[in-house]
Amino acid sequence: MRRITIWLLSTVAALVLLFSYKTSTMGAGGESSAIASGSDGAGSGSSWTGTDDGSGSSSGGTSSNDGDTSSGNGTSSGGGTATGSVAQTRWGPVQVRITVSNGKITDVTAVQVPDGNHRDQEINDYAVPILRQEALDAQSAQIDTVSGATVTSDGYRESLQSAIDAAHLK
Repeated sequence: MRRITIWLLSTVAALVLLFSYKTSTMGAGGESSAIASGSDGAGSGSSWTGTDDGSGSSSGGTSSNDGDTSSGNGTSSGGGTATGSVAQTRWGPVQVRITVSNGKITDVTAVQVPDGNHRDQEINDYAVPILRQEALDAQSAQIDTVSGATVTSDGYRESLQSAIDAAHLK
């Protein structure tokens, strides 16, 4: 009888400990810092800051994007930066900023990435440089998902497309 009681109490204690364990995928309270100053992190829209050589349009309105990007048909051929909208993901916000020169993306910077815990930081330290290079190579938001960083990759693509749209690139 004594053995059964000890076994039962041990089993209950082990189950309580098991179910109360918090894994790294649960996040660290939902707080995530914004890297860029002036970003409110609440779904802010895209913005374009740059110049235009007169052959394209860097303001709103309708444009035809079925031409070559070097032709200036609906594209911003000057230089500047465009910040994509904040993509709210399961693990936190993702936002990117692109630098454009002569109608080409010359740099992509991650403004915000999930950083709520150590695992998020590890994943993004690995994934963000790969996503950046993919975007520079593709010159579009049609980039591959990084294995192990699916959620961040999806948010990166969403914000990148928003920045490309803001820069009026094809």
